[in-house]
Amino acid sequence: MKRLYLYDDIRARAFEPFALTRPTSELRAGAELIRARWERVARIKAFGFIGAQHLTSFEELDAPPAVSNDQTIPAGSVIASSRFVVAMDESLDETTGTFTCDGEVCAVRVSASRAMENLADGSATLEDMAAGDQPATRLRGRWLRNVWDLVGDLATQLNDDIPVLGATLSGGAIETATIIGKHAVYCETGVRIEPFVILDATDGPILIRRGATIAAFSRLVGPCYIGEDTQIIGDAIRACSIGNVCKVRGEISSTLILGHSNKGHTGFVGSSCIGRWVNLGAGTTTSNLKNTYGEVQMWTPRGNVSTGLQFLGSMIGDHAKTGIGTLLTTGCVVGAGANYFGGRVSPRRIPPFAWGDSEPYSRFAIDKFLAVAERMMARRHVTLSPGQRRQLEEAYRVGGEQG
Repeated sequence: MKRLYLYDDIRARAFEPFALTRPTSELRAGAELIRARWERVARIKAFGFIGAQHLTSFEELDAPPAVSNDQTIPAGSVIASSRFVVAMDESLDETTGTFTCDGEVCAVRVSASRAMENLADGSATLEDMAAGDQPATRLRGRWLRNVWDLVGDLATQLNDDIPVLGATLSGGAIETATIIGKHAVYCETGVRIEPFVILDATDGPILIRRGATIAAFSRLVGPCYIGEDTQIIGDAIRACSIGNVCKVRGEISSTLILGHSNKGHTGFVGSSCIGRWVNLGAGTTTSNLKNTYGEVQMWTPRGNVSTGLQFLGSMIGDHAKTGIGTLLTTGCVVGAGANYFGGRVSPRRIPPFAWGDSEPYSRFAIDKFLAVAERMMARRHVTLSPGQRRQLEEAYRVGGEQG
């Protein structure tokens, strides 16, 4: 039976602040979601994801559901690592049982049915499932060793992705913008670009998806991806991947926004990764470079870790909010559902569902948090479903245990 499953191993399940509210396969890497990349190369829609127990009720747009522990994965199914960012011009050979990159197994086609309970805690590896007597096919792509690799590899990934995606789209005419540079600029049919827009393709290609609006006096600097129905309303957008249905104003560079999030005012955001349903208050600014020019450290569930990156801003979880004038320190982790405000420089970590401007934080009451989430989603014509509500309630419970 031909099915595709995305697998969060134990390492992927520690990709905070995002792992509390979504599987890793529903993160954006370069110009596309990791799950959508695998669907493209496998030529089938994903049947489900294998992730942490607290994500059992996860629902979002066209994402597949969680696979329950009592299910069986049928023979012939492909189990793919959600930590592997597969190149979008690859394809899965249907006669191959094992796929590798850099000497590690990134996907397997199981020859016999497998009980889900053996994968439930994430400790099993794809190497454990691979048939040792079968030849392996190599795939091109990049591994996510840590969550900040989404930022560290962003420009390179966009340079790889945009020409592949752009070549498959129906293009619209670019009549009002000024284009500079020799890299390709792809503009999908249905994009609105006002006069006095600069599309700077000197350092990389640019792709603007249908329904997007680029306001006058905006400058897009490649490599840059702008998702469907997103509004760019001024200033410079450099080397970014902006997902669908976002509103972005002010200087922003080397940053991923998953989708449905707002940066509607000025304030610098750099080298950051922003989840879904995030709102950054006016003047919210991230630091992405230490005064010493040294490597940035970041909080992880296993403690503070040196990232090896000189430029790294903030990781901002789903449904997080910042007040006006918020200052986020270098390498800051803002937990899912946090509501952080105040003009002082933030600590290195703001816990999930925290409320306040300094430690010790209050906890955002769950009923009030859900009411805010429901109102924000309605502004984007999305309904908070009962399943999403259950999942957020579970994230609230688990986040309280994390502290």
